Amino acid sequence: MDGTNGSTQTHFILLGFSDRPHLERILFVVILIAYLLTLVGNTTIILVSRLDPHLHTPMYFFLTHLSFLDLSFTTSSIPQLLYNLRGRDKTISYTGCAIQLFLFLGLGGVECLLLAVMAYDRFVAICKPLHYMVIMNPRLCRGLVSVAWGCGVANSLAMSPVTLRLPRCGRHEVDHFLCEMPALIRMACVSTVAVEGTAFVLAVGVVLSPLVFILLSYSCIVRAVLQIRSASGRQKAVSTCGSHLTVVSLFYGNIIYMYMQPGASSSQDQGKFLTLFYNIVTPLLNPLIYTLRNREVKGALGRLLLGKRELGKE
Repeated sequence: MDGTNGSTQTHFILLGFSDRPHLERILFVVILIAYLLTLVGNTTIILVSRLDPHLHTPMYFFLTHLSFLDLSFTTSSIPQLLYNLRGRDKTISYTGCAIQLFLFLGLGGVECLLLAVMAYDRFVAICKPLHYMVIMNPRLCRGLVSVAWGCGVANSLAMSPVTLRLPRCGRHEVDHFLCEMPALIRMACVSTVAVEGTAFVLAVGVVLSPLVFILLSYSCIVRAVLQIRSASGRQKAVSTCGSHLTVVSLFYGNIIYMYMQPGASSSQDQGKFLTLFYNIVTPLLNPLIYTLRNREVKGALGRLLLGKRELGKE
């Protein structure tokens, strides 16, 4: 058996959608447009949240981090995908693959935990409104974000080296458009039961535990909303949480399906399109969801644009 593994391998070949050349050309145009819109949308959310004093609240502090995560998440793989879709060269260096895997696992884990933090923020805002600013003080907000980042990075540090060190017996073709854990596990020429078991346990901690916390938080929120007597107050509470719930549904729906069955049990073609969805579609939709459903963000955008116009007139 050839012992070629990650320690001697210099590159991988990302097969992606190379078996469908006509689809590649269409995907290149669609993904390029979506990526540019993602950059513009999430950058706008970050700038608006930072520049408008009305948005200097815990909710928009977390939203800024979510937008930054989405920018980093897509940028970790989409430029490489666009490069591979454009020509015949599908290679990626071993170092590039390792960085891509580390960022993808790390940022994905951080986003799961950050969505749980945002659910807690909404829980305090709805269920304990009089104590909201006392509980969600700047120190706690920074601490919660730091924990999310720390746990996400720790998860990636645990799984990335293990996945990359799996013996591949000379195989270097990755049946995916990025160096993703399930695709790399499928390349192994040894039993991957232990690695898949470890991935499952970590997924329970990083993916499922935050989801359970989110569901529990929203069960409390629903009970609190039902106790609100005024229709306007109830509508405001629902609109406040609606954007976050939509984002949670989009993100978790795909990532749970993918990472709770990391090995050969998941369909390869199905996995590619699901990964493409949460890698480009979800980050693209997040700014639209928060902008279109949120009067505060729309108001902040209006104030910034009007301010620039007035400066231009002067």
